[in-house]
Amino acid sequence: MRRFASYLSGVVLLIGAGTLPAVSAETDAVTPVEEFSRQIDQLKNTFTELEKKIEDGAKSIDATTDVEQARREIEELRGIVGQLLGPVSDNGAVSQLGAKALRHAREKLKSREQDSRFTREEQQYLVGEWRKLVDETEHAADDLGTARGEFIRLLRVLQTREDFIDELMQIRRATEAVKVIRQLANDIRAASDALKTLIRAIKPPGA
Repeated sequence: MRRFASYLSGVVLLIGAGTLPAVSAETDAVTPVEEFSRQIDQLKNTFTELEKKIEDGAKSIDATTDVEQARREIEELRGIVGQLLGPVSDNGAVSQLGAKALRHAREKLKSREQDSRFTREEQQYLVGEWRKLVDETEHAADDLGTARGEFIRLLRVLQTREDFIDELMQIRRATEAVKVIRQLANDIRAASDALKTLIRAIKPPGA
Protein backbone atom coordinates (compact mmCIF):
# COMPACT_ATOMS: atom_id res chain seq x y z
CA MET A 1 0.00 0.00 0.00
CA ARG A 2 2.78 2.45 0.92
CA ARG A 3 4.72 1.59 -2.25
CA PHE A 4 1.57 2.33 -4.24
CA ALA A 5 1.26 5.73 -2.53
CA SER A 6 4.88 6.49 -3.48
CA TYR A 7 4.06 5.40 -7.02
CA LEU A 8 1.20 7.91 -7.09
CA SER A 9 3.60 10.68 -6.12
CA GLY A 10 5.77 9.70 -9.07
CA VAL A 11 2.76 9.89 -11.36
CA VAL A 12 2.42 13.56 -10.55
CA LEU A 13 5.97 14.24 -11.70
CA LEU A 14 5.55 12.25 -14.90
CA ILE A 15 2.27 13.88 -15.82
CA GLY A 16 3.66 17.26 -14.97
CA ALA A 17 6.69 16.67 -17.19
CA GLY A 18 4.60 15.33 -20.06
CA THR A 19 1.87 17.94 -19.98
CA LEU A 20 3.60 21.17 -19.02
CA PRO A 21 4.44 23.34 -22.05
CA ALA A 22 7.70 25.28 -22.45
CA VAL A 23 8.90 27.62 -19.71
CA SER A 24 7.51 30.60 -21.60
CA ALA A 25 3.94 29.16 -21.63
CA GLU A 26 1.14 30.85 -19.79
CA THR A 27 1.04 30.15 -16.04
CA ASP A 28 -2.64 29.18 -16.30
CA ALA A 29 -1.57 25.80 -17.73
CA VAL A 30 -0.05 24.83 -14.34
CA THR A 31 -3.38 25.02 -12.47
CA PRO A 32 -4.80 21.62 -13.57
CA VAL A 33 -1.53 19.91 -12.65
CA GLU A 34 -1.61 21.50 -9.21
CA GLU A 35 -5.18 20.30 -8.80
CA PHE A 36 -4.15 16.80 -9.85
CA SER A 37 -1.32 16.91 -7.32
CA ARG A 38 -3.81 17.88 -4.62
CA GLN A 39 -6.00 14.92 -5.56
CA ILE A 40 -2.96 12.64 -5.34
CA ASP A 41 -2.27 13.85 -1.80
CA GLN A 42 -5.90 13.26 -0.82
CA LEU A 43 -5.82 9.79 -2.35
CA LYS A 44 -2.63 8.93 -0.48
CA ASN A 45 -4.35 9.90 2.78
CA THR A 46 -7.40 7.84 1.80
CA PHE A 47 -5.23 4.79 1.06
CA THR A 48 -3.30 5.20 4.32
CA GLU A 49 -6.55 5.33 6.29
CA LEU A 50 -7.91 2.36 4.35
CA GLU A 51 -4.79 0.35 5.11
CA LYS A 52 -5.33 1.00 8.85
CA LYS A 53 -9.02 0.06 8.58
CA ILE A 54 -8.11 -3.19 6.80
CA GLU A 55 -5.64 -4.06 9.57
CA ASP A 56 -8.21 -3.25 12.27
CA GLY A 57 -10.87 -5.21 10.41
CA ALA A 58 -8.61 -8.24 10.15
CA LYS A 59 -7.95 -8.11 13.89
CA SER A 60 -11.68 -7.84 14.61
CA ILE A 61 -12.51 -10.80 12.39
CA ASP A 62 -9.76 -12.85 14.00
CA ALA A 63 -11.21 -12.04 17.42
CA THR A 64 -14.81 -12.84 16.50
CA THR A 65 -13.87 -16.15 14.88
CA ASP A 66 -11.45 -17.23 17.61
CA VAL A 67 -12.78 -20.58 18.85
CA GLU A 68 -10.43 -20.56 21.82
CA GLN A 69 -11.71 -17.15 22.89
CA ALA A 70 -15.30 -18.40 22.73
CA ARG A 71 -14.32 -21.43 24.81
CA ARG A 72 -12.67 -19.17 27.39
CA GLU A 73 -15.86 -17.13 27.69
CA ILE A 74 -17.85 -20.26 28.47
CA GLU A 75 -15.23 -21.38 30.97
CA GLU A 76 -15.39 -17.99 32.66
CA LEU A 77 -19.18 -18.27 32.89
CA ARG A 78 -18.85 -21.78 34.29
CA GLY A 79 -16.40 -20.52 36.91
CA ILE A 80 -18.69 -17.68 37.97
CA VAL A 81 -21.65 -20.06 38.33
CA GLY A 82 -19.53 -22.46 40.36
CA GLN A 83 -18.40 -19.69 42.69
CA LEU A 84 -21.99 -18.58 43.25
CA LEU A 85 -23.31 -22.06 43.88
CA GLY A 86 -20.96 -22.52 46.82
CA PRO A 87 -22.29 -19.67 49.01
CA VAL A 88 -25.97 -20.26 48.15
CA SER A 89 -25.93 -24.06 48.50
CA ASP A 90 -27.82 -25.74 51.34
CA ASN A 91 -24.77 -25.71 53.59
CA GLY A 92 -23.28 -22.50 52.22
CA ALA A 93 -22.72 -19.13 53.86
CA VAL A 94 -26.08 -17.68 52.77
CA SER A 95 -28.08 -20.55 54.26
CA GLN A 96 -26.38 -19.97 57.61
CA LEU A 97 -27.05 -16.24 57.74
CA GLY A 98 -30.75 -16.53 58.51
CA ALA A 99 -30.20 -19.29 61.07
CA LYS A 100 -27.47 -17.29 62.78
CA ALA A 101 -29.60 -14.13 63.02
CA LEU A 102 -32.60 -16.12 64.25
CA ARG A 103 -30.54 -17.95 66.85
CA HIS A 104 -29.21 -14.62 68.15
CA ALA A 105 -32.69 -13.08 68.41
CA ARG A 106 -34.06 -16.10 70.28
CA GLU A 107 -31.16 -16.10 72.70
CA LYS A 108 -31.66 -12.41 73.40
CA LEU A 109 -35.37 -12.96 73.99
CA LYS A 110 -34.72 -15.80 76.41
CA SER A 111 -32.06 -13.76 78.22
CA ARG A 112 -34.31 -10.71 78.61
CA GLU A 113 -37.18 -12.89 79.92
CA GLN A 114 -34.87 -14.04 82.74
CA ASP A 115 -33.09 -10.72 83.28
CA SER A 116 -33.60 -9.07 86.67
CA ARG A 117 -31.50 -5.96 86.06
CA PHE A 118 -34.41 -3.93 84.74
CA THR A 119 -37.66 -2.71 86.19
CA ARG A 120 -40.74 -4.75 85.34
CA GLU A 121 -41.86 -2.11 82.88
CA GLU A 122 -38.43 -2.00 81.18
CA GLN A 123 -38.25 -5.78 81.06
CA GLN A 124 -41.69 -6.06 79.45
CA TYR A 125 -40.70 -3.50 76.81
CA LEU A 126 -37.42 -5.28 75.97
CA VAL A 127 -39.09 -8.69 75.87
CA GLY A 128 -41.79 -7.35 73.59
CA GLU A 129 -39.24 -5.84 71.20
CA TRP A 130 -37.15 -9.00 71.05
CA ARG A 131 -40.26 -11.12 70.56
CA LYS A 132 -41.17 -8.97 67.53
CA LEU A 133 -37.62 -9.26 66.25
CA VAL A 134 -37.74 -13.04 66.55
CA ASP A 135 -40.91 -13.07 64.48
CA GLU A 136 -39.49 -10.67 61.86
CA THR A 137 -36.23 -12.60 61.66
CA GLU A 138 -38.12 -15.85 61.07
CA HIS A 139 -39.99 -14.30 58.15
CA ALA A 140 -36.81 -12.74 56.74
CA ALA A 141 -34.94 -16.04 57.03
CA ASP A 142 -37.78 -17.85 55.25
CA ASP A 143 -37.74 -15.22 52.49
CA LEU A 144 -33.98 -15.59 52.13
CA GLY A 145 -34.33 -19.36 51.91
CA THR A 146 -36.95 -19.06 49.17
CA ALA A 147 -34.83 -16.62 47.17
CA ARG A 148 -31.78 -18.82 47.64
CA GLY A 149 -33.61 -21.93 46.46
CA GLU A 150 -34.88 -20.19 43.33
CA PHE A 151 -31.42 -18.88 42.56
CA ILE A 152 -29.87 -22.32 42.94
CA ARG A 153 -32.47 -23.79 40.58
CA LEU A 154 -31.75 -21.16 37.92
CA LEU A 155 -27.99 -21.57 38.24
CA ARG A 156 -28.34 -25.29 37.68
CA VAL A 157 -30.53 -24.67 34.63
CA LEU A 158 -27.80 -22.40 33.35
CA GLN A 159 -25.26 -25.16 33.87
CA THR A 160 -27.32 -27.60 31.82
CA ARG A 161 -27.70 -25.12 28.92
CA GLU A 162 -24.03 -24.31 28.41
CA ASP A 163 -23.96 -25.72 24.88
CA PHE A 164 -26.89 -23.59 23.79
CA ILE A 165 -25.45 -20.51 25.51
CA ASP A 166 -22.17 -21.16 23.70
CA GLU A 167 -24.01 -21.16 20.36
CA LEU A 168 -25.80 -17.91 21.22
CA MET A 169 -22.50 -16.27 22.11
CA GLN A 170 -20.95 -17.45 18.86
CA ILE A 171 -23.93 -16.10 16.92
CA ARG A 172 -23.39 -12.73 18.57
CA ARG A 173 -19.70 -12.77 17.63
CA ALA A 174 -20.50 -13.80 14.04
CA THR A 175 -23.00 -10.93 13.83
CA GLU A 176 -20.27 -8.54 14.88
CA ALA A 177 -18.04 -9.99 12.16
CA VAL A 178 -20.72 -9.25 9.55
CA LYS A 179 -20.84 -5.61 10.68
CA VAL A 180 -17.05 -5.34 10.36
CA ILE A 181 -17.10 -6.85 6.86
CA ARG A 182 -19.88 -4.55 5.67
CA GLN A 183 -18.12 -1.48 7.02
CA LEU A 184 -14.87 -2.53 5.37
CA ALA A 185 -16.70 -3.01 2.06
CA ASN A 186 -18.05 0.54 2.34
CA ASP A 187 -14.56 1.90 3.10
CA ILE A 188 -13.04 0.12 0.10
CA ARG A 189 -15.88 1.30 -2.14
CA ALA A 190 -15.26 4.90 -1.02
CA ALA A 191 -11.54 4.52 -1.82
CA SER A 192 -12.46 3.12 -5.25
CA ASP A 193 -14.62 6.16 -5.96
CA ALA A 194 -11.73 8.45 -5.06
CA LEU A 195 -9.41 6.44 -7.33
CA LYS A 196 -11.91 6.63 -10.22
CA THR A 197 -12.01 10.41 -9.87
CA LEU A 198 -8.23 10.58 -10.01
CA ILE A 199 -8.00 8.31 -13.05
CA ARG A 200 -10.52 10.45 -14.93
CA ALA A 201 -8.27 13.45 -14.22
CA ILE A 202 -5.21 11.84 -15.88
CA LYS A 203 -5.17 13.89 -19.07
CA PRO A 204 -3.25 16.86 -20.44
CA PRO A 205 -4.42 20.24 -19.15
CA GLY A 206 -7.11 21.72 -21.35
CA ALA A 207 -7.92 18.37 -23.03
